[in-house]
Amino acid sequence: MKNSKLKAFIPFFYLVWSDDLLTNTEFLTLQKFILSQSWLSNEERENLLSKLAVSSPPSREVVDHWKFEIETVIQENPSVKSLFNLSILLSEMDKIIKDQSAAFVQLEIDLGISGEEAMGNFKTLANTFTSKDQTNNRFEIEKLTQILDGKQAAIIKKVKSVISRPEFAYETSTDTAVYREKVYSWCKTLADENLGNMAYPKQYGGGENIADYFAIMETLSYHDLSLVIKFGVQFGLWGMSVQSLGTEKHYSKYLKDIGSLQLPGCFAMTETNHGSNVKGMETTATYNHKNQTFTIHTPHEKAQKEYIGNAAVHGQMATVFAKLIIGETDYGVNAFIVPLRDANSTVLEGITIGDCGLKMGLNGVDNGTIRFDNVVIPKENMLDRFASINEKGEFESPIPSDNRRFFTMLGTLVGGRIGIPRSALAAAKSGLTIAIKYSDQRKQFGPEGGSEVPILNYRIHQRRLLPLLAKTYATHFALQYVTKRFIAKNESEMQEIESLAAGMKAYSTWNTTAVLQECREACGGKAYLSENRIDALKNDTEIYTTFEGDNTVLMQLVAKNRLSEFRKSFGQMDAMGIINYVYENAKTVISEKNPIVTRKTEDAHLMDGEFHLEAFQYREKTTLASAAKRLKKLIDSGLDPYDAFNIVQHQMIDVAQAYLERIVLEQFQEGIRLIEDQKSKEIMVKMCQLYALSQIEKNKGWYLEDGYMEAVKTKAIRKMVNQLCWEIRPDAVSLVNAFAIPDSCLAAPIAFLKH
Repeated sequence: MKNSKLKAFIPFFYLVWSDDLLTNTEFLTLQKFILSQSWLSNEERENLLSKLAVSSPPSREVVDHWKFEIETVIQENPSVKSLFNLSILLSEMDKIIKDQSAAFVQLEIDLGISGEEAMGNFKTLANTFTSKDQTNNRFEIEKLTQILDGKQAAIIKKVKSVISRPEFAYETSTDTAVYREKVYSWCKTLADENLGNMAYPKQYGGGENIADYFAIMETLSYHDLSLVIKFGVQFGLWGMSVQSLGTEKHYSKYLKDIGSLQLPGCFAMTETNHGSNVKGMETTATYNHKNQTFTIHTPHEKAQKEYIGNAAVHGQMATVFAKLIIGETDYGVNAFIVPLRDANSTVLEGITIGDCGLKMGLNGVDNGTIRFDNVVIPKENMLDRFASINEKGEFESPIPSDNRRFFTMLGTLVGGRIGIPRSALAAAKSGLTIAIKYSDQRKQFGPEGGSEVPILNYRIHQRRLLPLLAKTYATHFALQYVTKRFIAKNESEMQEIESLAAGMKAYSTWNTTAVLQECREACGGKAYLSENRIDALKNDTEIYTTFEGDNTVLMQLVAKNRLSEFRKSFGQMDAMGIINYVYENAKTVISEKNPIVTRKTEDAHLMDGEFHLEAFQYREKTTLASAAKRLKKLIDSGLDPYDAFNIVQHQMIDVAQAYLERIVLEQFQEGIRLIEDQKSKEIMVKMCQLYALSQIEKNKGWYLEDGYMEAVKTKAIRKMVNQLCWEIRPDAVSLVNAFAIPDSCLAAPIAFLKH
């Protein structure tokens, strides 16, 4: 209403429309009043009556604007006591309105409105900070996107462009066969765009850029996750096993066709009986020197290859892991290329393939079982980078130790443990984007007499989503670090990198599982609808916690690596030596826990990044030393080391968790240090503070038990987490928009609500 005189009607219009229902009595009363006022022109009457059209009610934006105008006047004039005085102030003290006191008071009576009660409600509404909080743009979203994308910005942009095309519209058919073929056709399109061969050497048609390959995997994960896994099996596991374990003859023969998807293939490692225990597999590859061949054989049903991606429908070849047998000697697990189907997709003689069928998720991937009945392959099909058979029929290897050779061979495939957590990260970003954008627009409840407010304004809703958003940002920077370490690796640090990749795989995928569950609940029944995509994200990422290594097993691997490093550094250290190590090396508490520090609650201290890192480092060192001390005690008492490790398994998980949390925080802080844009840096500092304090809060029981903090401090941290959530809330939508997920990929209608 640009006419200031007509603004006198705003309180009445707001009161009758704020509950989204104009009754017939209210309509007739207001209509009669407007038509009876001789001081109104015909044009002014039409304007006012248009606000009463039941067939075309005022939009949410209009009602909210009326509310805003009322609030503004009350805040500027807190002593206003009557509805008519409010109308006068809204009309900017219009003289005509001042003369209509009796008429407006009678209107209140006819509408059944208590002016005094309405004013009380308006004042409550004007003074509630919960209802006033709203989304702001306090930093440039594009600049933060550039920071997140880094040097891979160009390839990320290209992938987003491809998956935004009409042919990448989501497949909605429940027919698994239809879904699988659609995913295969998407993979073919990506191969045609030279995205599949990105990691392969240029001389074999590739892009020779492993960093871009990982960025492709992560960006594709904004789309359909079956596509991501199909892509990863074909170009990652199948192609990279040939590149990592094979030699020149294999590269020239296979890589170009693998990269163009002319040669679909599988990675056949897992077996029914032994799962992740690769050393225990029973498939055999028996060498026949006379014929220069290997015979690949599955000795019994439980030794079949199981859950093999690309096997059920499309795979024509597979990298098969089997025990190499020469004569009577078992030379351990090696890798062999074994044909499965011909070019017409006919299964070859001696090969039996089953279909794993419908799964909890990822039903666009054709997982299958494979059995080999004395299948003969030529000698050249052995992937012989780390082991080969010479002209005399003897086993040879540049790595004499069977154990070291085995782990070197598996270590070349650690890239999968970088691709999967980055894919999981993208799924978490998608879920958070849907949930936060929805909760910014979805309104529920409100102050007495006021409108409903966005659910993101409620502290508990902020508590549910914003610490998870902070953790997801932190994980982003940590995975960037792991990727760089992997790409720049040298042999001396491979064991550390493998352990780090294994740990971050567990950390990221567990985070995604937690994020998507919270997002589902935070969006209520709407997130239960398939159209809003949370169900697909949840179901498809469930398996992420167990493939490429079961997370709990991987965390034990991480802990064992940490204990191994501990032993290397400190040898036969006794219990007292271990204790001294902790207190001498933890920066914060050197020889005793300082009561002043354990109780310190000043804001500046609690928000200090150095305090956060020292708290994380202290927990890491203490849990490690505690586990080492307990293991030593058990073994010294005569217990077998295997049994001793079994007893302390729960502590092993704590050791790994503390180590990974320190790495994640450290890399988040380091990533922020390199940000040049000041506004982006400011919001990232807040996110880092929220990540650090929410993790300390999660582990407060440990800190209290250890005496590192007292209750007064952990309570202050809890309050600070609340405060940070409140301060970050206006930026929440911008923070998820910085992920720059294409709308066609996000797709969820609840992410695009308009009021």
